[in-house]
Amino acid sequence: MSLKSSHSKRLSFVTDELPRPGAAGHLAYNHALIAHLAARGHAVTLYLTRPRLPCPILRKPDFAPGGTVAGPRLIQAGGWLIAAEPRAAAASMARMVLPGSTLHLLRSRARRKTRAADVVLGNLIDTADAAWIAAHIASALPDTKPPDAILIDTIFRAPLLDQPLLAGIPSVLVTHDVFHRRHAALSLAGYRIAPPALSREDEAALLRRAATIVAIQPDEARLLRELCPDRTVIAVPMPAPAAPRPAAVRRNPDRLVFVGSDALPNLDGLRWFFGAIWPGLRGARPAIRLDLVGDCAAALGRLPAGVRRLGRLADLAPALHNAALAIAPLRTGSGLKVKLLDYARHGLWTVATHAARTGLAEDVRPPVFVADSPSSFGATILAALAQQPDDSDAIAYIGRHYAADHVFASLTDLLET
Repeated sequence: MSLKSSHSKRLSFVTDELPRPGAAGHLAYNHALIAHLAARGHAVTLYLTRPRLPCPILRKPDFAPGGTVAGPRLIQAGGWLIAAEPRAAAASMARMVLPGSTLHLLRSRARRKTRAADVVLGNLIDTADAAWIAAHIASALPDTKPPDAILIDTIFRAPLLDQPLLAGIPSVLVTHDVFHRRHAALSLAGYRIAPPALSREDEAALLRRAATIVAIQPDEARLLRELCPDRTVIAVPMPAPAAPRPAAVRRNPDRLVFVGSDALPNLDGLRWFFGAIWPGLRGARPAIRLDLVGDCAAALGRLPAGVRRLGRLADLAPALHNAALAIAPLRTGSGLKVKLLDYARHGLWTVATHAARTGLAEDVRPPVFVADSPSSFGATILAALAQQPDDSDAIAYIGRHYAADHVFASLTDLLET
């Protein structure tokens, strides 16, 4: 655990959904970042631009012991948070009571009926919501002083910094991705995207609203420095605490695993895997099986023989410790694939495409086998299963590059100076 700073800061973190582990990579990253800052003794006030909660009413999250949670359509009553917007509350309730496959079917029908986008990269913060949050930050604090810094989650919340009430407050934009590159890749693949246009210049204009820019991996930090040479850019990857396999637990030599949400890159990659790779694998190794963890399985409908839905798991360890190998057959995307860190911190090696491998720390022995064509991807899986790579190599890689104090050091130094 991090040592507490001798100078506690008051920080505001602005996002659109409650951060939490186990739901999606960006939510897990935000949760880890806020938890780290709270462990350092800083008071973090979380602002939600939309009341997106995992359920309509829940206890205040424990990662912000010195702060609060607020938002234009969010009620805080004692230790409870309540989604005060009927649509958001209904969506949260639906996620709680409906099977994932039913939810995905309803969403797909709604998209077809309204001709909505296949994928939403983000929605710019509403002007009224920005004004509400700015007023709250500027005047609703116990001592009426502004926070020591404002942390903004992605370029889509960056227009908040245009609010005059926030002028002069140090600002940090956590990018999560280089969105114009993801937009271009998805457009080339034929998908309808929201926003419909996002150029390099558009993204640069949003980034420049903040004084400091946080990239989620070093390659993207270099790109962002080119976009905004007059801004401070630092790389702050996702931390990954090691979770080694107990000695009594043995890996199943025929078990593969994939962890992922129902985000389009995951679904696209799995469809490619099932169509172009899985039949050949089953033919070469009939006993092989694949576990799907997360919302991805429900969104895919009927699954091929040998594939099992596990859905969301409160604890990934049993599934990742049981598997012999993980897969990451993503064909689009950027940023850092948090799933690869989850695999490695559980001692699990991965067969991944170059697109999925992008962003991982360079190392003489990263726990990833890279393959891009269907034939090489399948052959690499079979070779890796025969090789049975060592858990300790994956755990050592995580220790070298993704310990929390190491990955957060540059941001911690910035905020505590």
